[in-house]
Amino acid sequence: MALGARPRTTDAAGPKILGEGKSLAKSLPDLLVDAQRIANTIASGWHGRRRSGAGETFWQFRPFISGEPAQSVDWRRSARDDHLYIREQEWEAAHTAWLWADMSASMDFKSHLSQVTKRERSLVLMFALADLLARGGERVGVLGLSRPIASRNAAEMISETLLHSRETSAWPQTHMVREYSEVIVMGDFLDVVTDLTAWLDDLAASGARGHLVQILDPIEETFPFDGRTEFTDPESGIKLVAGRAEAWREHYFERMRERRERLRLFVDRLGWTLLTHHTDRPASEPLLALYSRLSASENEGAGRGRPRGLIGEARR
Repeated sequence: MALGARPRTTDAAGPKILGEGKSLAKSLPDLLVDAQRIANTIASGWHGRRRSGAGETFWQFRPFISGEPAQSVDWRRSARDDHLYIREQEWEAAHTAWLWADMSASMDFKSHLSQVTKRERSLVLMFALADLLARGGERVGVLGLSRPIASRNAAEMISETLLHSRETSAWPQTHMVREYSEVIVMGDFLDVVTDLTAWLDDLAASGARGHLVQILDPIEETFPFDGRTEFTDPESGIKLVAGRAEAWREHYFERMRERRERLRLFVDRLGWTLLTHHTDRPASEPLLALYSRLSASENEGAGRGRPRGLIGEARR
């Protein structure tokens, strides 16, 4: 359980990073399969929304209809045969969704109460969400690592991006995020609170709407330790020995409640959303919750006259 700051990466950390990269490479195919299976369970509420309209990307040619302005005719295409054609652009009111899953050492934790690590669960959720958004015609990108793309195989492309990434900072760069985007961040959020909120403040300054998913192992909530227990911070390697761990339980619960309340108040001030997920629960639960919150975000945005956004065309 990482309750402190993340260590800075040094040259000596190279072999460790390489080992983690190889481990990730082995796990990604299985995680993608899990993500697609989970996405398929709720895919009935999503469908493609690509259509012609205002935008810069070519969509299709269609026959000219009598009465339309002559300047709409694509004369180069029309010169190929005896018909007039209109060049249509793709409707680009679709939102951009930025995803991020914390890949730090604290996320590679799994107790006997869960079948998966926090990192595996966050990746499955990110891939599943990318798959669903791509099916809906939305653009999906990874914070600090890739530009948003509109592709049916967005989940696979994101996995390739992560596999070849050498990102070592605690939190990614946010300079590519624009107003009206949706940002979904998944992690345990056990960092120093001031560091976390400073990064979230920078992200909020872009005008994007954020959704945070706190992913915890159930043992991090229950603290079922008794007697002499040694705790190790996976981020720094610092060890702490408790002579009677049960004597720490109430104080630990209090600290966790305090951290969550501070984060909740901060998120509320931004007008964002926060949900907590435990790795012993099905991954479909937070995915469905995110679906509901993205829908609510869309409805609120439409009421304020902002462009139609995520899952705006989802069937009810």
